[in-house]
Amino acid sequence: MADQDQAEFRLEYAHLKQEHADYDVAIAAMIAQGVDPLTVQRMKKKKLAVKDRLKAVEDRVIPDIIA
Repeated sequence: MADQDQAEFRLEYAHLKQEHADYDVAIAAMIAQGVDPLTVQRMKKKKLAVKDRLKAVEDRVIPDIIA
């Protein structure tokens, strides 16, 4: 894998990691404010989608090699 590709994956990974953390903060604030549970559930679903994308990027950067 080229160094530029590796750098792009790492940048995308960092961005997704930050987005995932932002969802954590937003969900905690929504729960503290008493926002309706359906809205919180939707945010959690979006957070899970980000986590799935994060895992996909991680798998591209770190190949699964059986030793």
